[in-house]
Amino acid sequence: MTFPSIRGLPLLSTSLLAALLAGCATTPSPRQPAGQAAAPIEIGVIAINDFHGALEPPNQSVEAPDGQGGEVAVPAGGGAWLASAVDSLKARHANNVVVAAGDLTSASQLASSLYLDEPAVGVMNRVGVEFNAVGNHEFDRGWQELRRLQNGGCEKNTRGEPCQLEQFKGASYKYLAASTTLPDGSPLFPGTGLKSFGEGKDKITLGFIGLSLKTVPTLVAPDRVSGLKFADEAETINREVPRLKAAGADAVLVLIHQGGRTAGQPDPNGCNDMTGDIRPILDRLEPGVDVVVSGHTHWAYVCDYTANPKSGPILLTSAGVYGKLVTDITLRFDPATHKLLGKEAGNLIVQSPGYTSAKGQVANSAAFPQFQPRADVAAYAERYKNASLHLVSRPVGRLSAALPKEEGNGVARGGALGNLIADSQLAATRKAGAEIAFLNPFGIRAALVPASDGTVTFGQIYAVEPFNNEIVTMSLTGAQIRSTLEQGLDDGGEQQMLSPSQGMRVAFDMRRPSGSRITAITLDGKPLDPAKTYRVSVVNFLAEGGDGFSGFAQGKDRTRGAIDLDALEDWLGAVPLRKVPEEDRTPETR
Repeated sequence: MTFPSIRGLPLLSTSLLAALLAGCATTPSPRQPAGQAAAPIEIGVIAINDFHGALEPPNQSVEAPDGQGGEVAVPAGGGAWLASAVDSLKARHANNVVVAAGDLTSASQLASSLYLDEPAVGVMNRVGVEFNAVGNHEFDRGWQELRRLQNGGCEKNTRGEPCQLEQFKGASYKYLAASTTLPDGSPLFPGTGLKSFGEGKDKITLGFIGLSLKTVPTLVAPDRVSGLKFADEAETINREVPRLKAAGADAVLVLIHQGGRTAGQPDPNGCNDMTGDIRPILDRLEPGVDVVVSGHTHWAYVCDYTANPKSGPILLTSAGVYGKLVTDITLRFDPATHKLLGKEAGNLIVQSPGYTSAKGQVANSAAFPQFQPRADVAAYAERYKNASLHLVSRPVGRLSAALPKEEGNGVARGGALGNLIADSQLAATRKAGAEIAFLNPFGIRAALVPASDGTVTFGQIYAVEPFNNEIVTMSLTGAQIRSTLEQGLDDGGEQQMLSPSQGMRVAFDMRRPSGSRITAITLDGKPLDPAKTYRVSVVNFLAEGGDGFSGFAQGKDRTRGAIDLDALEDWLGAVPLRKVPEEDRTPETR
């Protein structure tokens, strides 16, 4: 479906007053010539989201228009390169603030995760982030550990050891969580923040609301958020806007860890056919919100959102994932009335060194600026990287071919890589009686590209699944399995087909009504018996109903087993050369 009320804003696009504002200074002149209007006050908001501890370039790219009707893959991301890109935008805006829309930590590179994401916080401190909305992954180690990331110190809240390389001082930026409260009703973190620019009658104040998505309890192991309450996003924003206005905010910006996806040709500055869970939130907003910085979907877009006539136009942005992009938002204010005159945004690609992907070499592009790593951030990240090298470079097995991470619109599927991981989890739980294993494709975080001789390292498999989830084996009937798989294809959220283990085939047809899209399920060539009980293995995140698969929570006779990463390592190392699974186990009828 096309939504004509959503318009894309190109990089450095102009507002309706662009002609009037062209050539104006970024700060007001103290004295203007007689008869000449004072120049607008310009403020730059520099925004990121979903950094996920990407200390080093993630060996991923941004697909962008090449200017000739096609696309080009631009290698991008990494902490030191992101720092340089942010610095370039700070130089463009004399008045500036750096903000984030969540998931700066967790699901991180090994060099960050081994040290409980203390180095990811350290990088963000050096980048100069001032406000960050709490994302779902920031609860992965529990809210007590998240508070340690804010406040610093070496309190041990997890299996990992804190303060291994340095005395951790905590985040210099402020976590915001307007919709999240503790068991006693008190706030987990402040919900809002203010930053002012200038003094006296020239002072302009920005108000920020930061919040998580209300479905955090379905995305995190329940014990990590036990007792916390996550309120409705739109209701929370509508409550906080008048409070910020009363506190002097001249414009209100929402930092929210929820997002959408666009369709058609890739364009980090486009907004074609926007869909996703951010839309119902925006459609319920009252007047007063000027900008929404979003995240969670790892998608990049810049939208002039006008579908809600009550709220008026809202500038909606997202900068993708892993520091591959940074959003440059410009706000212009009337110096006399402090009224917001114009707002515009563009996503800047954080081009970093080229790399070899599962599909071949990804070279640098002269069509986009190439940033150099900022020295202090590079040295800081290198310290943690070097400390983890003994694990990162350790060989764990050999693989017959490279396995890409499946991307794109439509139903998410794990592809051959998802099948490989599901096979590893089935093998690891055979002793618990497992007959089937399933993997959620959103749990796959990177491609798996072996060396020329097929060698795969621990660092590579960690990048693929960095969560350290336990595998849980349970009993489910064939009917329960079918209904659970249907939950991934229903119209209630992002659609995904679980990757099944060897011997299982699940066919589906998205043209059928929600709840009846599975057309056939077979195990070893035989139809799944609705009345028969099967032993099924999934990671504990799914076993507890994560990603909306509440059907797994009905499983009985549960046995907790190996860690998912250990299972994959054992599977790769069990034979001299592990062949990649080539069959299509989840065919879609089109």
